[in-house]
This record gives sequence, structure tokens and C-alpha cells, in this order.
Amino acid sequence: MNLDLDPVYRADCPSRAILDQIADKWSMLVLIVLHEPRRFNAIKRRLEGITQRVLTQTLRKLERNGMVTRTVIDGKTLGVEYALTPLGKSLKLPFNALYDWTVENMESIQACQSRYDECDDVIGSNFTKESPVTPK
Repeated sequence: MNLDLDPVYRADCPSRAILDQIADKWSMLVLIVLHEPRRFNAIKRRLEGITQRVLTQTLRKLERNGMVTRTVIDGKTLGVEYALTPLGKSLKLPFNALYDWTVENMESIQACQSRYDECDDVIGSNFTKESPVTPK
């Protein structure tokens, strides 16, 4: 197979836009939280740090892409419940695998980040505007 013609790598390939929309941090976490139908505020409580605006945008994006359904619940107080579609459920296995890998490798990754940052700090502190050459 000629990799130069592989459509996954082409700038105009629709997979790029789809991956951008479903594989970002908040989309992945929302899809994991929706292992059961939940109301908006229940999702927000489970995702510490997400703003109402970002959660709204994420849920709209996922609904547009066919990953979640939005159901208005009638009653004393109106509510909205979100649930995974069959297409959204099909992401459970790969997303859970990625999440599990992240947790399993978190300490190693953080150690690598610390080593990198320490080296970067040393190089940065030895670098001056008068000396544009990176120290050896």
C-alpha cells in the first residue's frame, strides 16, 4: 500500500474532523460517564472542572455526530437526559482501553514529563539572548 495515498493522512479526509470531534478530552470523558443515561447536571457533577458552556458544546457535538441522544423529560420540572446511541456505545471498548492504558501508564508518563521539564529548565536557564547557541 502506498502510504502517500492513504486517505487517513490526507488533509481533506473526513476522519480528521470526526476524530477531532469525538476524541478530545471532554468528549471521551462524557462518553465514558454516559454508561447510563444521565441528566445534564449529573454529567457536570461527574466531570470536575468542566464548565457549563463546554459541556453544552460537547453534548451538542456528540449529538450531531450521532453518539448521544437528547431527551426532554416532562414533569414538575423540565429536564434533559442524555444517553448513548448504539454508535456511541460502540466506542465504549476502545475508549475504556485507552483510559485503562492511561491509568496504567500515568506514573511512567509523569516521570518522563518531570525528566523532560528538568532538562528543559536547565537548558533554558543556561540560554541567554546574547548566546543563541544551546549549551552542550
